[in-house]
Amino acid sequence: MDISRQLRISVFIATSLDGYIARPDGDIDWLHNVEQVPEGDDAGYGAFTSTIDVLVMGRGSFEKVLEFPEWPYPMPVVVLSKRLKDVPTHLQGRVRIESSPPEELVRKLADEGYKHVYLDGGKVIQSFIRAKLVDDMIVTQIPILIGAGLPLFGPLDNDVYLRHEWTKTWPNGFVQSKYIPVYS
Repeated sequence: MDISRQLRISVFIATSLDGYIARPDGDIDWLHNVEQVPEGDDAGYGAFTSTIDVLVMGRGSFEKVLEFPEWPYPMPVVVLSKRLKDVPTHLQGRVRIESSPPEELVRKLADEGYKHVYLDGGKVIQSFIRAKLVDDMIVTQIPILIGAGLPLFGPLDNDVYLRHEWTKTWPNGFVQSKYIPVYS
């Protein structure tokens, strides 16, 4: 982490084995159609989110989460979008919309006193990686090939080397690894 930022920025996300986070239309049904981890095991998500004080997600992820029966996030949420203007009434005070570039948003969040950011959404994650702002990534590969979709990673100006921290596996084939980006 860049000490001058005083803000840790983390990714915790699942991908298909072929590297997609959603189908081309944004559907994530495949996540629920595979054998899940054993009852009571959330694959580390609860422990991870217990350290988070703000979530930054993209418009597509936000629109998908709005389809859920209940709002799943206890922490404040920032939606990065140039198109969205309004937050649904039931989420006002818990969700805000920003259109700032990653560097500017990080400064704002640090100035507001946040310490640990959770990034969600492929394009958001990609933009923060390109800006060299991601401090750590926990990626869970799900043993399914969906053939096409929205990729977790995208074009880069330079290679980003990753230092492997650990890997955990489950009997159902889930493989979860933590990586630390090493920016040049």
